Amino acid sequence: MSGHSKWSTIKHKKAKVDSQRAVVFQKYSRELIVAARLGGADPAGNFRLRTAIEKAKAAGLPNDNIKRAIEKGAGAGASENYEELIYEGYGAGGVAIVVEAMTDNRNRTAGDIRSFFTKYNGSLGATGCVGWMFEQRGIITFDSSSTDFEKLFEAAINLDALDVIEEDDNYKVLTTPESFQSVVEGLEKDGFKAESAELTRIPNNTVEITDEKTADQILKLLDKLEEHDDVQNVYSNFDISDEILQKLEN
Repeated sequence: MSGHSKWSTIKHKKAKVDSQRAVVFQKYSRELIVAARLGGADPAGNFRLRTAIEKAKAAGLPNDNIKRAIEKGAGAGASENYEELIYEGYGAGGVAIVVEAMTDNRNRTAGDIRSFFTKYNGSLGATGCVGWMFEQRGIITFDSSSTDFEKLFEAAINLDALDVIEEDDNYKVLTTPESFQSVVEGLEKDGFKAESAELTRIPNNTVEITDEKTADQILKLLDKLEEHDDVQNVYSNFDISDEILQKLEN
């Protein structure tokens, strides 16, 4: 998981660049549209929408944009008919990659994603080819400086969470996808304020990348995938050392 975490850190830095802002906003807007379309415009009764609103606000999406996206999804005006798709394949060095997308043109999206894999020495595979290498999990994050670990652990386990771990300056509650909503809402009722809550994919094992060329191809492929308008999330199972990452950043 370490290489994936390092790459995520790099991506968070890049996300601050103004040229990326429009793409980031569009991704959150699509999630809001789909969430509102599937579950209605009231976040009180639509957990997915409520979570999407919180993530969009944390990313800096203006309130007017959030409102317009929800109205589109709920049917107030023209709305694109986005469908959710998953693509799976291998990057350079045999690393597994899962791509979650929302698109109104699956042929365009599939063609673009396939070309990215091919360009950076990877291959797009059939559905299910690498998905089994990842566990779907809910992750609810709390600031360790303002959260009592023992109380959080007890409350989370009582709500059937899988585990509570400490990572960097945070406590992270892990759940199954099925119990994610009940754990989030249960912890809120118990007085715990989460910094974020999301469903993710955690690799069961990692592939160690030991040469710069392969690492560079992997990171460039992941960059291209994340920068694509239709791509919502990208997951991989590589592990790249700090030393190689530093050389590539320089």
